[in-house]
Amino acid sequence: MHIAVLNGPNLNRLGRRPTDQYGTETVAQLEQRIRVHADAGGIRVTLFQSNHEGALIDRLYELADEIDGVVVNPAGLTTYGRSLADALAECGSPFAVVHLSQPYRHRGADMSDVFRDRSAVYVCGLGWRGYTAAIDGLADIAARDAD
Repeated sequence: MHIAVLNGPNLNRLGRRPTDQYGTETVAQLEQRIRVHADAGGIRVTLFQSNHEGALIDRLYELADEIDGVVVNPAGLTTYGRSLADALAECGSPFAVVHLSQPYRHRGADMSDVFRDRSAVYVCGLGWRGYTAAIDGLADIAARDAD
């Protein structure tokens, strides 16, 4: 199984962003945790972070024919990244959305998330553990679909 992990705008600043909301880990530490977890499950991961929606879409399309799923933290694109949400929905693989924090607590219960309704897995508020839960959720979907 091969999963792409896409991290959106501002996640390159993890560890320096408000730590009460996003934690103290850097993106490099987060990526290491993801790799260790994926390796333990025999899952290949390709990691990519960009502050630009188009770069995230380009990377997704580069990988589309070789991946079995996508984990995405849309970050700053959550409320308006329709192009990325459309690309994820069209790439042919299930995708999981991860938010490190609980965005509805910070932005209000009426916050719009253009990724939520199309995702196969949706995880909020678990910090870095949200990525491992999302990977496991996508692996479960792949195993179910293989039966």
